[in-house]
Amino acid sequence: MPLTEILGFIAALLIGVVLGLVGGGGSILTVPLLVYLLGFNPVVATAYSLFVVGSSSFVGVIQKHQKRLVDFKTGLSFSFPSFMAVYISRRYLVPNIPDTIFTINQFSVTKDMTIMVFFAIVMLIAATSMIKNKKEIDENFIKQAYYKTFFQGIVIGIITGLIGAGGGFLYVPALVLWAGLPMKKAVGTSLVIVAINSIIGFTGDLHTLKIDWVFLLSFSLLTILGILIGGYLSKYISNKKLKKSFGWFILVMAIYIIFKEFTN
Repeated sequence: MPLTEILGFIAALLIGVVLGLVGGGGSILTVPLLVYLLGFNPVVATAYSLFVVGSSSFVGVIQKHQKRLVDFKTGLSFSFPSFMAVYISRRYLVPNIPDTIFTINQFSVTKDMTIMVFFAIVMLIAATSMIKNKKEIDENFIKQAYYKTFFQGIVIGIITGLIGAGGGFLYVPALVLWAGLPMKKAVGTSLVIVAINSIIGFTGDLHTLKIDWVFLLSFSLLTILGILIGGYLSKYISNKKLKKSFGWFILVMAIYIIFKEFTN
């Protein structure tokens, strides 16, 4: 087995540990790991990431459900517009993005570059939300019309489909502000949406990509094992400090991706 693949599997385990420790965010490193360490192109990497995120989120749902922190009814109803958008984006949008989007003088903006830079921008948003001290979101909400939630779900679903990350940092505030869930229950419920969206989005890729199932299942199982280890360790480690530190790490990674894509 090549050294890079061994390092990739070790990193998969560590990503799972981070997910188990901080309850989210770790999956956002899956795409950079697959692209820069293991050499997958961004389209394949985002597809594989959806499967890893989906399978690990199912484990997270079980953990949160045992603590009675999942509202399945809200999660399933909220996920409907999102999973449609994820599937459509993976099945039709991503395959039809041209390989070269535009060229200025000698500089070409490619499909792979666009996906990775967009991914880095989302990483910057996620990192910011982890680093700053969040104030409690006001839960005295006025429930909005469903058509607005439907549209917002589509937008988040398209973002999830394009970057291959779970999007939990987008769904949690949405569930608090739009569905009126308490913060802890919103975190658990978001995993239901992420799991459904990711797996259904991945099925859109089955029509257009050849999947290396041995690699993907091995990578996913190691991530799930890491989640179980991280969940155990979380009893002994400060979640708040760890999340902020990890946020800074994601911020550095996002800057690195942008630098690498524009200097290639």
